[in-house]
Amino acid sequence: GVWDYDLPAAPNLVDVTVDGQRVKAVAQVTKQGFAFVFDRVTGKPLWPIVDRPVPPSKLPGEKSVATQPFPTKPAPFEIQGVREDDLIDLTPALRTQALDIVSRYDHGPLYTPPTERGAIVMPGIGGGASWSGAAWDPETQMYYVTTQRSPHVLTLSSSPRFSSDRYVGTPRFLPGPQNLPLFKPPWGSLVAIDLSSGDHRWRSPVGSGRYATVTGLGITERLGWPSRSFALVTKTVLLVVQTGYLSNQRPAPYAPNREVYDLNVREPKLYAYDKASGWLLAQIDLPANASGAPMTYMAGGKQYVAFPIGGANITEELIALALP
Repeated sequence: GVWDYDLPAAPNLVDVTVDGQRVKAVAQVTKQGFAFVFDRVTGKPLWPIVDRPVPPSKLPGEKSVATQPFPTKPAPFEIQGVREDDLIDLTPALRTQALDIVSRYDHGPLYTPPTERGAIVMPGIGGGASWSGAAWDPETQMYYVTTQRSPHVLTLSSSPRFSSDRYVGTPRFLPGPQNLPLFKPPWGSLVAIDLSSGDHRWRSPVGSGRYATVTGLGITERLGWPSRSFALVTKTVLLVVQTGYLSNQRPAPYAPNREVYDLNVREPKLYAYDKASGWLLAQIDLPANASGAPMTYMAGGKQYVAFPIGGANITEELIALALP
């Protein structure tokens, strides 16, 4: 699609009680930072969905759709589009530098189309929500979504060397000032949404977010890492793992005109959160960051949690941990 905003994950089947009525529903998270909730029997949305005007394409010969669907509930779980008030402001200097970065590109609300100059897309092409989707607790009606605050620039260029299309789109991650993210923290977070009401209950950072610049500023609160996170809900706690980060773009050894990235380890841990408050209860060190969602199973009277780690240039393994 225009923004690479395909659905990132399978939906969740959720049976909820809304306004005293039991509803067999289905919930779908998106890269855009939305959660759409429908009655899975009738197909009707649990809360109204409205079509709103979005910016048109400025590319000669291209006509983009005039409206996009916006759910009225739940509220977006991620920053959408580019507003100056959402840019990093840990210091006045960082904010000034962030404004300068943004000024180099086209930008606007959600669904601002790519341009030849380059348009900032927020959430970026990796979401928002990611491929593991959301975690659902049928007992509490809570819907847990992991999200990353990671913008991209989408640039269109005429490139007959690589394609017969008139234009070729190129995405790239857009960093902020001094190797920090461009937007305000939390840069990676876990969001709890009550699907009986559609209201957000809490948001908690995933990861410390302790970049060197952050440490130098004396900030000790958790700010989260802008990486994909994966959640698993149990009867007692919420378990979350997170990916590492990519760097060192280099030519691919297996194909011409292709590039690959190195995967880097960053604070690899298994986190345990309180389901009701989002409070971080515990964390366990891992040999490498996760590359997929955790699962749980019983064996020999014990409960285990398993998930993949590594990938790319880091050896892939399956980690299994026994719960006490």
